[in-house]
Amino acid sequence: MAAQRDYYQVLGVAESATTDEIKKAFRRLAKQYHPDRNPNNPQAADRFKEINEAHDVLSDGEKRKKYDQLRRYGAFAGSGGFGGGAGSARRGRGAPQDSGDFDISDLGGLGDIFSSIFGRRGAGGGGGREPEPEDTETEVTIPFRVAALGGTVPITLAMPEVCPTCGGSGAAKGATVNTCPECKGRGTVSFGQGGFAVNRPCPVCRGKGTVPSQRCPTCQGSGELRVEKRINVDIPAGIEEGARLRLKNQGPKGRGDLIVQIHIATDRFFRREGLDLIGVVPINLAQALLGSRIKVKTLDDKRVVLRIPAGTQHGQKFRISGHGIEKNGRRGDMYVEAHVTLPEKLSVEEQEAVRAFAEKAGLKY
Repeated sequence: MAAQRDYYQVLGVAESATTDEIKKAFRRLAKQYHPDRNPNNPQAADRFKEINEAHDVLSDGEKRKKYDQLRRYGAFAGSGGFGGGAGSARRGRGAPQDSGDFDISDLGGLGDIFSSIFGRRGAGGGGGREPEPEDTETEVTIPFRVAALGGTVPITLAMPEVCPTCGGSGAAKGATVNTCPECKGRGTVSFGQGGFAVNRPCPVCRGKGTVPSQRCPTCQGSGELRVEKRINVDIPAGIEEGARLRLKNQGPKGRGDLIVQIHIATDRFFRREGLDLIGVVPINLAQALLGSRIKVKTLDDKRVVLRIPAGTQHGQKFRISGHGIEKNGRRGDMYVEAHVTLPEKLSVEEQEAVRAFAEKAGLKY
């Protein structure tokens, strides 16, 4: 079987890539291979899962350090080591003569490193054991006002769920279940050479250790189906761009967690600076010169009367206290930025009036 692909190659980044470079590569590939964009392409779904797995390890400093330690031993394809061998390890010089399948768990600390990265022990029996739940990541763009005030945003994701026909066994009704001939019921097969092997889930039984005499017609023996799952995401007030929300047990099969990264859409009126809001309000020349009173709508749709003093300059800001974003018991202010608008065309009479004003005020033109 093929070896575990090198995660740096999966994301297309160098070994020395920064966290930002890894994140950028992940976003680009995740969008390209997302199942929603490739509904009829199962290879894209597999690629998407592989990309998520690579990002989960390389974006975490501790996991990446441990992964790099294993990588130096050549445990991953394309990493400069031995990449992939056959279904079982071959003995090499220095390997124990009676070792059989040399298991990574026999390597002490190195086996623990592998376990901590992938959330499971190397091997040594345990066929049919359910793998540790994995986190699933997605991104969502929410309206500016929902980010500021809080609310609920529904998202729909394609993810695997337990097949309702076979209950996850992968067997058709009445079928017999036999020991997997490939892994002999262990649920794992090993690859490697030179006295070193790494164990992976068996590709025939998918780690179950057993295979049915007849596959379930609904899931074709996989024990799971990819379904559209609708999830409501609770957005806390004052959430910031790039924040990540963890939804417990909302991942595949209801076991792993779903991590939602938040992006915030721009608003046609407001922009944000910390907990403060800035809104642009147009005023005409007469209002700027002579002063005025205007009504301004706040973020929560209240209307506040704002006094514009005579001689207001273009871009001048006015503070409305306590109408900004509230977060953790603190609340910002709202600032109104006055933009003076001028008429594009003047009639002959209007031009004469402006000239008369300019001459009386001593304005050059």
